[in-house]
Order: sequence, then structure tokens, then C-alpha cells
Amino acid sequence: MRKVLIALLIILALSGLWLWRGRDLSVLVDRFWVVETSSRSIKTIAYEGNGTDGILHIEDVALSLNGVELGGGQPSIGTTKDNQLALSFNGMVFPFGPVSGSDTLAATVPADDVALVKLQHSAISWPNFFELNFMTGNTPKWKRNIYQKLSWRKPTGAKLEMLWRYEQYFYPGGGWTEALMTRQGATGLIRVEISNAAR
Repeated sequence: MRKVLIALLIILALSGLWLWRGRDLSVLVDRFWVVETSSRSIKTIAYEGNGTDGILHIEDVALSLNGVELGGGQPSIGTTKDNQLALSFNGMVFPFGPVSGSDTLAATVPADDVALVKLQHSAISWPNFFELNFMTGNTPKWKRNIYQKLSWRKPTGAKLEMLWRYEQYFYPGGGWTEALMTRQGATGLIRVEISNAAR
């Protein structure tokens, strides 16, 4: 009987934690485990912006460089001395490929490069039972994080990894939304890692 009572108290405590801090618990689990929904190779990349913000267009996916949550760092996009479209971050430069065309910043992925864009979502959703919307009366009952991940590897060993996080809402009768919801301080571009690249 005592073991059952202890187990019940643990279950109640974890349920309370999930209701109270579900978002934080989900983000913690996301560090170790996410569900991948799609992964595909990319052939082209284009940049639209002023050098420090704007949008990276990867095939039909738009990845925003606005609202960056990188703790003070800001990636910049431009061209290298040998006319390659490149990303610079924290003193590291990652070249995407030779610029194609004269009026746009775009490049075709070199044949030997492995470039992928992945869509992932949290393994654990969190409840949103207590939020009220007085305008429409329609509020999401569940939320989860979705991730867009750009992974790029060159034959030289240079690697780039960029990760975007957004919130996705679940409405009864409508399912999960397609929209990428933002939340100040928690969403947008959250990680840029460049390794084995020229300084």
C-alpha cells in the first residue's frame, strides 16, 4: 500500500510539473530526442536581405535570420573574395558555393557537398488548457516546438549546422497548425555552428 501511495504521489508531482512547466520540460527533452518528419537534399540557396538579417531561401523553404536568439551573436551573409555566397558567424566563414547570376545572391550546391534541410518536432507536447482568447474564444489546447535544421557538409570536412525553433499549436477539430508561431526570447534562429572552416 505504501509503495502504491508513493507511486501515486510521484505521478501527481510529475503531472503538476508538466502542467506548470510543460514548455521547459519539452525543451529539455528536445535536446536529446526529437521526431523527424522530413529530410531532403537541397540544390539551391538564395539570400534576400541586407547582410545581417533577412531570409535564406532553400528550395521552397524560407528560413528567417530576423529575431535571432543566439545570445548576442548575429550571422551575416555576403560574398567571399572568390565570389562565393557565404555565411559568417563568430569569426568563422562557411562558403555555400559560387554565386550564380549578377543581380541576386544565390548559389547552387556544389556536387560534392551534402546539404540537407530537416523538419522535426518535439517528442513531448505541453498542455495549454488555461489560456483564454476573449476575441475569438478559440485557443490551442496543446503546443509543441517545431524545428527547421540546415545541415551542410563539404568534402574538406567543413560543416555548418543551423537550427530554428518555432511553436506549433493544436486546435481540437483542426489538428496541428501549419504556421510557424513566434514567442519572444524562445523562437527563431537558436543555433549556428561552423566547424573545420577557414578563420
